[in-house]
Amino acid sequence: MIRFLLFGFVFTAVMGALNLYVYRRFFRRLHFGRAAAWKSIALTLFVVEVFFVFQTLTHLLPDSPILYYLLSSSVGITFILFFVALVYDLMHSAAERIPFQPERRRFIKIGFDLTMIIAAVSYLFGGLIGGLRRPMLRFERISLGEADAEPFRIVQLSDVHVGLAIRREFMASCVERINALRPDMVVITGDLVDRKIEHVAEMLQPLTSLQSRFGTYFITGNHEYFHGVEEIVAHLRDVLGIAVLDNQSVRIADRFNLVGINDLISKRMGVMPYDVEAAFSECDPALKTVVLAHQPKSTRIMQHKAYDLMLSGHTHGGQIFPFGLLVMIDQPYLAGLYRVDEKKQIYVSRGTGYWGPPLRVLAPSEIGVLDIV
Repeated sequence: MIRFLLFGFVFTAVMGALNLYVYRRFFRRLHFGRAAAWKSIALTLFVVEVFFVFQTLTHLLPDSPILYYLLSSSVGITFILFFVALVYDLMHSAAERIPFQPERRRFIKIGFDLTMIIAAVSYLFGGLIGGLRRPMLRFERISLGEADAEPFRIVQLSDVHVGLAIRREFMASCVERINALRPDMVVITGDLVDRKIEHVAEMLQPLTSLQSRFGTYFITGNHEYFHGVEEIVAHLRDVLGIAVLDNQSVRIADRFNLVGINDLISKRMGVMPYDVEAAFSECDPALKTVVLAHQPKSTRIMQHKAYDLMLSGHTHGGQIFPFGLLVMIDQPYLAGLYRVDEKKQIYVSRGTGYWGPPLRVLAPSEIGVLDIV
């Protein structure tokens, strides 16, 4: 509980600082409107963000997707305004050093301010539209050096975050589209849910209709640990019939080892800790190895292990550009296919849903369709 309260305090402080910066360095300097009106907008955003944090920690407000959408949107709006304000501040400060006649300076400033307002509005609406779009099908052909082998189709779901704004209808749509792809196997690489299992059990029911030759496999993400990971895992395994790889490996059609490792946050949370040695202990060294690990930086705890491909998520591809630049401070890979070294590859999903603000800018949500050869 202390950890969550600390998160709420830090998050609220950060949002307050961002709104203050937006007001002082952007709103207040605009040629258009009154300072009091702009101050009201910044203050309103902050108050809504306080309610967002309160609801995230307590869930005492009505359990409504629309309410969550409205509350969380304020966070995305502030992030977007902050990036716009940062650009405005840098350019405005540079322009002040250029000697212009007062009338010409005033004319240029009006045009510049209008341009930045249009940019902010376009940025915001583009993000809202991107967040509401259904996930794209991201096709990727990945070579593991088996040139003569038939393609093995893995469909990857990641970071769906069911339970807040994302509900049963979204899950049912994903299942229908996945079945149409006729996959050999489905993998869910963590952060499937964002509530306790009793609140999302009905929303997850469509997963029982998933169809593939070799079944559906799940590994934990960090968000499962925030909402009762053991109960979530038990429900997926015992009620929905999904195979949970709890630091385990299975052999898939004598084609490759499939290894699943619990999320990195597990050691800190003190429950279902990750165990690399146990996960790889029953792998057949004669086969290729595909690893499921939620966070891309899991590559660091597996440097001494032989594998061919890792499938991850967690980053959301940054979700709102250029937030991905900050994500890459913590994670070595952001989105797409990368080479870890000469023998290892990693594919990072941009996520099928979203967390927090229902916005996506230059990071569309996806269902990964990975043809392994």
